[in-house]
Amino acid sequence: MQAAPATRTKRHAGRQGRRNRPDRPGARRKQIALAAGLLTAVLALSGCGGAGDDDSGKSADRRAAAPAQQDGVGSGAGGAEKGTGGSAAAKKPNPSAAAHVIRTASLSVEVKSAPEAAAAARVTAEAAGGLVADEKTEQVDAARASSHVVLRVPQGEYDSVLRELSGTGKLLSRTSTAKDVTDQVVDVDSRIASQRTSVARVRKLMDRADELSDVVSLEGELSNRQAALESMLAEQASLKDRTALATITLNLSEPKPHAKAVADDEDGPGFLDALSGGWHVFVTVIKWLAMALGAAAPFLAVAAVVVVLWQRLGRRGGKAGPEGE
Repeated sequence: MQAAPATRTKRHAGRQGRRNRPDRPGARRKQIALAAGLLTAVLALSGCGGAGDDDSGKSADRRAAAPAQQDGVGSGAGGAEKGTGGSAAAKKPNPSAAAHVIRTASLSVEVKSAPEAAAAARVTAEAAGGLVADEKTEQVDAARASSHVVLRVPQGEYDSVLRELSGTGKLLSRTSTAKDVTDQVVDVDSRIASQRTSVARVRKLMDRADELSDVVSLEGELSNRQAALESMLAEQASLKDRTALATITLNLSEPKPHAKAVADDEDGPGFLDALSGGWHVFVTVIKWLAMALGAAAPFLAVAAVVVVLWQRLGRRGGKAGPEGE
């Protein structure tokens, strides 16, 4: 009966110890969770700080490098643009210079003196580096003359020469045309190159030919191809001449006399006009009298002969009468 209280005391102590003793698995879990949370917080703080430092460092680096990059890019772009622009300006041909254009113009101008205006046009063309291709001056009537002049001037001086010639007098008409023959020039150049290659090929075959018949045949073929080449060269020279020099046809004429007479009549007749009119009438009367005398001269001569004969016969009859008595 005494052992029971001791046993109870042991059991109570064991229970009390179990109550006071902590639960080891739960504590460990709490410790692990707490450590993980602390570690996560530390890592987060360090990561944010590092990231912030890295971002700030990178931002600073970027801000520091941005002007240099912009300067470098700008200078590189500027240099590239300058280099490209310079090379393009140096190598790219001018479209107006590369184009082959045939320009022609025709002018009709009324001037006071056609020969003098033609001489001035000749001087203008020669001063511009051109020439006179054709010139013709003729007398229309006793008071007027006209001139036909064909001028060839460089393309660069075409507009200035045309303006100067238009201002030499009263412009009656003006026409101008421009024909682009660039494609034709390129085609002719290409055909000439091909034809020269063909001629050279035939000549090589002639050098290798041994038979007389082959030589004769090749000579005929060479002659035909050479003639075609010469024709192409002549066409090329003609295109070059027409595109290098513009053609200006100038027609010069003097005003008609009746225009001057009308201008003079607007002022009214004067003493000289009356004197000239009287003289004209006097000369006209003299002419008519002379014509009348000329027409009556044969009849007057016959009448004079008859009168002379009649007088002589009358005198002889008068003398014969007294002697018979």
